[in-house]
This record gives sequence, C-alpha cells and structure tokens, in this order.
Amino acid sequence: MTVVFANRQRTKKIHLRLMKQMVKALLADLEIAKAELEINLITTPAITRLNGKFLRHAGSTDVITFDYTGNVAPASRLHQSACSRAGGATLHGEIFICVDEAVLQARRFRTSWQLEIIRYLVHGVLHLVGHDDSGNRERRKMKREESRLLRELSRRFSLAQLARADKLSMCKNH
Repeated sequence: MTVVFANRQRTKKIHLRLMKQMVKALLADLEIAKAELEINLITTPAITRLNGKFLRHAGSTDVITFDYTGNVAPASRLHQSACSRAGGATLHGEIFICVDEAVLQARRFRTSWQLEIIRYLVHGVLHLVGHDDSGNRERRKMKREESRLLRELSRRFSLAQLARADKLSMCKNH
C-alpha cells in the first residue's frame, strides 16, 4: 500500500502522518488491500485550473479525483468506476483537495476545516472505488456512505489533531 502526500498549500498546517493513518484506516474499512494513492493538498487557484482543464467547469471546487486504473485518456478518468476490477487489482488514483475551500465550507456549515478535509478525502476515495454522484439517487447513496465512513473515522481519530503540524507537514512531498 502506497499513500503519498503533496502539500502545495500554506493555508493550514496539517498533521500529514495522522492523515495518512486515516487514509489507511479508510482503505481497510473499504476492504482495499492494495492501493497507490497520491493526495494533493492545494490552493484555490490550483484547483480552479484543474477544474477548468479537466472538468470544463469554471471556478473552484472542493475535491477532484483522477482514477488511473485503466488505460483511459486523462480527461475521462475522472470519477470512473473501479468496481469492475477483478483479482485484487490495485486502487490507483490521485485526489486533489482544496484546503482553502475546506476552510470556507467549514465556516458556512459551522464545522471544522479538519472535518471538511477528511470529508473530501472520503469522497475522493469513494469515487475511486466506484461511487458516482452524477444523479440524484447515486448522490444520495454516495452521501450516506460518505457520512458513515466519516463517522467511523471520527470515532477512531481526533480530527482536531490534524491541525497539529508534524515535521512532514512543512515538506512539499511525502
């Protein structure tokens, strides 16, 4: 199992070792034995560029997921189903999380930015395992699973501790 972080933002100091433990717990909860993930913590301008280039949407967003399991053109890898993988194939993808957006949404929903970041992380991983939120029914199903996994992670880990910086949080790549 390989989980790599790229912290390309300075909005918040984030305890990346703890976040990595959460990712591994999340993957275990989803019964994923093999994974190659890169999790990118980025700024509003960076996610706005990705959103425009790959999704053809103007403006910022909270999380963008790329699924690299198939030999598919990059623009169509977004949010593809990974359910059809046979024989224990490796989950392989990249998740971009906008920390600035997490801070804004936390204020809006009167919650913590740490909770929002983990919500985006869970959301991205769910896309990689085959969840889709393009329709109302799919969106409700995905939201229920997202909430369930978020509750489980919140029980096992102190999300507030994500604000406690470790030595890795200041490095660019981990």
